[in-house]
Amino acid sequence: MDYQVIKVKEDVLVENDKKAKKVRETLKKKNVYFINVMASPGSGKTTLLVNLINKLKIKYKIGVMEADIDGEVDAQRISNLTGVKAIQVHTSGACHLTAQMTNEALNSFDIDGLDLVILENIGNLVCPAEFDTGSNINMMLLSVPEGDDKPLKYPLMFQVSNIAVITKIDTLPVFDFDFNKCEANIHKRNPNAKMFKVSALKDEGTEELAKYIDTLITNSK
Repeated sequence: MDYQVIKVKEDVLVENDKKAKKVRETLKKKNVYFINVMASPGSGKTTLLVNLINKLKIKYKIGVMEADIDGEVDAQRISNLTGVKAIQVHTSGACHLTAQMTNEALNSFDIDGLDLVILENIGNLVCPAEFDTGSNINMMLLSVPEGDDKPLKYPLMFQVSNIAVITKIDTLPVFDFDFNKCEANIHKRNPNAKMFKVSALKDEGTEELAKYIDTLITNSK
């Protein structure tokens, strides 16, 4: 009996990469910088984004895409606390965003009037790392309560992320978290990852991160 093995995941990723390339080309022509933010649920993504956006919006026009399986809580929170335009992207059960989903969401913005688009991807350390969204950079968050061993358990997330932000550093006295060990584990996966330590709640380390993002946007022009 004849049969054929179809590498579905490989084919899906190839098509996604083609779409991601087109997204990048379109945004480059319009001088829009695109940051994809990935992390576990509860790592402090939205809280940190509110902090960063309120620092960056003085200089840049910003749009935010909030990805979730359901609900509109994060988009409402971003909009209410920063005043920037935020849209909610529902993935209908999918645990990640593809470049096609990103493109459809971007089309709902007037991106000609934006300088910076931020995607808060679905809370997950696995699936989002597999799909190129068409972003300029990937920024991942790892909170102190999650532990310093996560780079060893979820290698791809750290391999594809240009920026690794350790969040909730104000909780260091409570948890068994070794920053030096975490940094070593991250650099095993990605020697070029730029690292930051922040507490969005206490506004610690966020100014340095905002300035770095500002530099990236400026240098992309």
